[in-house]
Amino acid sequence: MKKVIITGITGQDGSFLADFLLKNTDHIIIGGIRRLSVQNHKNIEHLKSNPRFKIIDLDITDFQNVEEIIRIEQPDYFINFAANSFVGNSWKMPIHHMNTNCIAVLYQLEAIRKFAPNCRYYNAGSSEEFGDVAYTPQDEAHPLRPRSPYGASKASARHLVKVYRESYNIFAIQGWLFNHEGTRRGEEFVTRKITKNVVRIAEAIKNKQKFEPLELGNLESKRDWSDAEDFVEGVWLMLNQETPEEYVLSSNETHTIREFVNLSFKEVGIDGIWVGTDLDEMYQLPNYLSDFSELCNTQLVKINPKFYRPAEVELLWGSSVKARTELNWTPKTDFKGLVKKMIDNDLEEAKMGRG
Repeated sequence: MKKVIITGITGQDGSFLADFLLKNTDHIIIGGIRRLSVQNHKNIEHLKSNPRFKIIDLDITDFQNVEEIIRIEQPDYFINFAANSFVGNSWKMPIHHMNTNCIAVLYQLEAIRKFAPNCRYYNAGSSEEFGDVAYTPQDEAHPLRPRSPYGASKASARHLVKVYRESYNIFAIQGWLFNHEGTRRGEEFVTRKITKNVVRIAEAIKNKQKFEPLELGNLESKRDWSDAEDFVEGVWLMLNQETPEEYVLSSNETHTIREFVNLSFKEVGIDGIWVGTDLDEMYQLPNYLSDFSELCNTQLVKINPKFYRPAEVELLWGSSVKARTELNWTPKTDFKGLVKKMIDNDLEEAKMGRG
C-alpha cells in the first residue's frame, strides 16, 4: 500500500482529504501534526480508529524533523496543507508567514530531493498570489501580484516548487485554490465568523435575549467561494496526472461579503435591512421583528474599521476551465448550497451545545 503524508491534517483541507483518501483509495494516510500543549483534533477524532490512519509529530518549520520523517517514511505522496493561512494576520506576523508558508516548503522539497525523489509533492497555493489582479477572471497565466505578506509567501513558495520541478525532475506542483470554505472552517475566517454569529443572533432573537451585532470590515470585497470537499478531490486529480501540471480550482463565480451575509441571515429566516453609508452602515432587524426591540439590539451587523486590511484585494474571480477540461473536475456545491451547508452545521452545533 502506498503512503500519503498530509500536513495540516487537523485543519479543514487536511482532514477532508484524509476522509476522501480513506474512502476512495487503499493508501496509508499519515497525518503530520505539530505538537501543542493543547490538542485540537476535533476534525480527525473520527479517523483515529481507522487502521490505515496514523498520526506523527511533524513540525514543518523544523528542517531536521522534516528530513527525518521523509527519510524514514519514504512517502509516495507528500501533501502540504500546513500554513499560516489567515491573510489579515500576515501584516502582524510577516516573518512567521514567510517561514511557515515558504521556507518550510524549501525544507520539504530538499528532503524529498535527497531521500524520496519519486515522491509526488503538492503544496497548497492561493488566489491571494494574484492580488492586485490584472484581468478577470484569473487563470493559470495570470501574473503573480500579491498584496499581502501571506500572498507574497505563497507566491515565493510557487517559485521554489517550479525550481525543484525543473532542476531535479521532481513531481512537484502548487495548485491555485480560490476561496474554499466548509463545516470545518476555522472561526477566524470571515465566512465561518459570519455563519457562527448569524446562528448566535438568530438563537438570541428566538429566545428574546439581548445580543451583540456581528462586526465586519469591507463588505464589498468579492471572492470566488467553493466547498473545500470539492477542492480536495481536485488536488488528488492534480497529483495523479502523468506529468506535473498546475491548475486553478474555482467556482467561476464571484460574490461579495455582503451577499454572504444576506444569504446567511435568510437561511435562518431573517431578511434584514441595510441602512447608512460607509463606516456608519449597518444591517438592521426587519420591521416584523421590531417587537423585540426592547429586549434585543436591532443592529445585526455593524462596520468595524479594524477589520479593514492595509492593502485590500477587492476582487478574486477564478477560471478553472483548464481543470474542468483536463482533469474532468467540477465542483458539486454552488454558492447558495455552501452557505446553507455551513449554516445548517452551525445550527446543529448550537443545538448540541457546542456553538
